[in-house]
Amino acid sequence: MSPTSYLLLYPAIWTANIQPFLDHFQIKVNIPCSNGSFQTKIHKFGFFDLMKAINDFLSWVLPYTEWPMFILLIGGGLFLVFYSKFVPYRYFGHAIAVVSGKYDDKNAKGDVSSFQALSAAVAATVGLGNISGVAIAIHDGGPGVVFWIWMTALLGMGIKFYSGSLAIMFRDTDSDGKLQGGPMFYITRGMGKWARPMAVFFSICGLFGFLGVFTANQFTEAFMGVVKPQETLFMASEFNWKLGIGFLLAIITSIVIFGGLSKIAKVASAIVPFMVGVYLIAVIFVMANNAVQVLPALKMIFVEAWNFDTIVTGGFWGLVIVGVRRAMFSNEAGLGSAPMYHGQSRNDEPTKEGLVAMLGPFIDTIMVCTFTAVVIILSGAYLEDGSGITMTMSAFEKTLYGFGDILLMVIVTAFALSTLFTYSYYGVKCLSFLTTPKIGKWYNVFFVVMVVFATVASLDLVKNLIDLSYALMVIPNMIAVLYLAPKVNAASKQYFIKKKESGT
Repeated sequence: MSPTSYLLLYPAIWTANIQPFLDHFQIKVNIPCSNGSFQTKIHKFGFFDLMKAINDFLSWVLPYTEWPMFILLIGGGLFLVFYSKFVPYRYFGHAIAVVSGKYDDKNAKGDVSSFQALSAAVAATVGLGNISGVAIAIHDGGPGVVFWIWMTALLGMGIKFYSGSLAIMFRDTDSDGKLQGGPMFYITRGMGKWARPMAVFFSICGLFGFLGVFTANQFTEAFMGVVKPQETLFMASEFNWKLGIGFLLAIITSIVIFGGLSKIAKVASAIVPFMVGVYLIAVIFVMANNAVQVLPALKMIFVEAWNFDTIVTGGFWGLVIVGVRRAMFSNEAGLGSAPMYHGQSRNDEPTKEGLVAMLGPFIDTIMVCTFTAVVIILSGAYLEDGSGITMTMSAFEKTLYGFGDILLMVIVTAFALSTLFTYSYYGVKCLSFLTTPKIGKWYNVFFVVMVVFATVASLDLVKNLIDLSYALMVIPNMIAVLYLAPKVNAASKQYFIKKKESGT
């Protein structure tokens, strides 16, 4: 669009978007005087008005990021699948063997094992991003959106193979002498100093994208909906109860995150496998009890995925974009978060870590998201007005003899805490890259404060904040992954030659 076109559209943009945003901060009052009255504007800064104003601004900006995100994730993902000659999928079994510890090298550099790195990365994704995020996706786009979540996840496996490999290939030591990996490092070390602005942009967006606001918000909604503390515990306003939950979450989170990576990895590797197992057993039980409805639910997903008459905003492509966005929120493929953990894995072989990393989207999206979606559809909960965790709670309550919401509350608690423990680490690395490791640790204070804020914020606000941050982070990360893909191919070729020669 030309500058002239923008000038012509400026009045309309102002009226529709900017003026309403500014109006949230002022009120019009009539002041009586001897000649009648006159109208003036008095500024106001109410908490909920401020939140609504921020949300309106985020809602206005977000649509402009959709197509760049879509092109880089889907277009870039398709390119990497064919460019890799399907390596991530052909060596799926070998990836399982690597993560089980069969190929561990005790002499390799790193702070955590590949299994711990995967557990920590999955802890940040398997959780409310799946349980609540799928419900939001179905609420926004209908059952058909699940198909596009699957497609994005399959491409995401290829993307994570490349980004996980790059995390080891271009990791570096910080000023404290500790190994560091992630997009900031493979952008600057792999692409060169000219690309540093991309790394800075990624890190700035990460300061907001890696806040645990969505998790804190949805955990609070789940607690208020299941426990109903005003009725079962003691009377207090809903706002005060949410604020209290926020402070409790902040205290628990602080105990772990101020302990550093090793403590986060140990807690995550203990919590995540067990809770994923409990959740999968619960959903499989529900599906077995309603076996006759499983195939119709899956059929609905496939049929609605190609519904060109969908009422979703933006039509068919709007439906696809909802799926892409929610899949990225679920497994974070293309986002650049998981490579930060994998970069500190006790592993000197990039290809091995890439294969471990690509298991993430399979676990949290192909498995967990699918089971969640089927339960929501066969229960009929997707036809109700609720969204997010409320919809999933309703589905479990209906299908597990009235106590499913309580079981889900226990699972959600574990997932929420594990996600909060791991997400803070991402933000610390972003701030450390922008400043120094000593200053970077102060991100945890900001993180904890925002956890409290999120418990009283609206779902729309936290969802839009994370969606916008993620969409912006994808741009520099995917450009770097595509640019450096030939180096990953060369490394993987050498790795598989050695593997074949050794007979392992």
